[in-house]
Amino acid sequence: MTISEIKSHLSKSDTIAFELPDGQLVPSHFHVTEVGVVSKDFIDCGGKRRQETVANFQLWEADDYDHRLHPEKLVNIIELSQKVLEMGDLPIEVEYQGVTIGKFGLEHNGKHFVLTTKQTACLAQDACGIPVAKPKINLVDLTSNNACTPGGNCC
Repeated sequence: MTISEIKSHLSKSDTIAFELPDGQLVPSHFHVTEVGVVSKDFIDCGGKRRQETVANFQLWEADDYDHRLHPEKLVNIIELSQKVLEMGDLPIEVEYQGVTIGKFGLEHNGKHFVLTTKQTACLAQDACGIPVAKPKINLVDLTSNNACTPGGNCC
């Protein structure tokens, strides 16, 4: 999800809810404590320079159980961040505290914002000698004119 997409969803919402990958909701008294830009400049294992830039939202909860962040307030926070940080329409990454700080992607399921799991990957598989995955074939699909059949006395 990008900045423009979250703003569009928020403009049509009366409340905000974030759903964790396991289906549980982030407690409704959460805060968005940071909206920022995170840039990563790195070399992959094949020696190629890569750059990634995302908008980072940090969700946090305290003991103020009556707190509710309203959609228009979050839009105001996002717009101020866009102005001050000269933030473009970046993809969004969400940080949320579990056992440690987790990083999540963000989607919308029509009702809630959904924190999606992220995975690591080798970006230079050709340079690392990672074999190309072989296609999985069902034995039933291997029949041909020369194939043995049950009761055909070829085996």
